[in-house]
Amino acid sequence: MKVALAQLAPKLLDKAANLARIERTVAKAGADLAMFGELFLTGYMARDAFPRLAETVPGPATDRLSTIASEYGAHVLVGMPERDPKGRHLFNTSVLVAPDGRLWRYRKIHPANFGPFEEGLYFGRGSDPVLADTKLGKLGLLICYDAFFPELAKIYALQGADAVAAISAAPATSKAFFDKILPARAIENTVFVLYVNLVGTELNVVFQGGTQGIGPRGEDLGRAKDFEEGVVIADVDLRHLRVAREFRPTIRDTRQDLVDAASGRRTPRKAKRRDAT
Repeated sequence: MKVALAQLAPKLLDKAANLARIERTVAKAGADLAMFGELFLTGYMARDAFPRLAETVPGPATDRLSTIASEYGAHVLVGMPERDPKGRHLFNTSVLVAPDGRLWRYRKIHPANFGPFEEGLYFGRGSDPVLADTKLGKLGLLICYDAFFPELAKIYALQGADAVAAISAAPATSKAFFDKILPARAIENTVFVLYVNLVGTELNVVFQGGTQGIGPRGEDLGRAKDFEEGVVIADVDLRHLRVAREFRPTIRDTRQDLVDAASGRRTPRKAKRRDAT
């Protein structure tokens, strides 16, 4: 599949302008999948405006995204603030819409709430990984800080993911970390990693970019320039997964009992005590 990784600067607080930017980008890219950054619909630093700008899923914004997906025959992945149907909670959400109208919603499991990050002030914590079984392949959805928790990518790999699609709003101070952990997520799980970050400046936060595509053996599929807007076109050939998994069978050799223990589903058995002789 042809993937457009759109490293763009959203217009803060302007959903209409950002939706129009999404449509222009999708139309020009001609890709099977177009990805945009975390909270791209409103901008990351909307802060106290999130309650006003958040929408339900489905809702007006996802209806527009579905129209774009249908018109241009592309899957579209975008970050947005979501309001639950009862209006009590907000979530930092990734939505994926398909040309046939199907929609997947992933709520960020690990909102960042340290240093310059204030997500815990505005958003609740998601609880469930979401593996989108699309006509393009199976995509595991992550948002930014989620990538620092390898058990999430591992769960997706064990569920049959072909790729992990991670959207982000990581500042320049975090770029070096993402450059290290993203190839690790790809290699340790033999999956493609598709990563899109914001670029530009919002209030006091500078986004450097770092958008990139990575193959299941750590191959560089394309990378955006730092501090510049741009769309990276990555060619993703799912046939490479078989070769990668034969070369290094990490999925086959993963111990399910340890994965269950890490996720809290069970406690590993304690080794029997042996008296010294």
